[in-house]
Amino acid sequence: MTRPMRADARRNYERLLAEARVVFAEQGIDASLEELARRAGVGIGTLYRHFPSRDALVEAVVRDRYDGLTARARALADTAAARDALATWLRLLIEGAGTFRGMSATLMATLADETSELYASCHAMRAAGADLLARAQTAGEVRADIDTDELFTLAHGIAWAHEQRGVDDPERLPKLVDVVVLGLATRP
Repeated sequence: MTRPMRADARRNYERLLAEARVVFAEQGIDASLEELARRAGVGIGTLYRHFPSRDALVEAVVRDRYDGLTARARALADTAAARDALATWLRLLIEGAGTFRGMSATLMATLADETSELYASCHAMRAAGADLLARAQTAGEVRADIDTDELFTLAHGIAWAHEQRGVDDPERLPKLVDVVVLGLATRP
């Protein structure tokens, strides 16, 4: 049985997560953990008590996002046309992967490393995306010769390229996703 967190420990945990989101957005996921702890108003020991590794901190920061992507994929599968559902979900995935500099490369590595702390939080989200792809393929709306790994490679490639350019153009990512979805479409 796990004891509930003390109120002060819970506040420190929440401050660290909130500051990690800000620092990772500003500096990328390789930002200094010492600076992050300082900005959260705690010592580095407190950070490591809550998050024993950088991966554990990154996993805590992105877990909600991946759970949300998983839920959104399931909702889209119930409400949207197959190809539209896949396109909407891909757009959300790509925008999320580009939130923190360095995240896209880390996620691609994580998908290949079952021992990573991030793997578990990525797995359900990846499976939900695979289901959307399979649904669109079964409906005959997406090419049958693409697999989930290739889909994720495309998505993260777009996120990485957008991240490298440092461009904050809200129309750019949807346009690139549309190009990918068009390329995935079956030919009439």
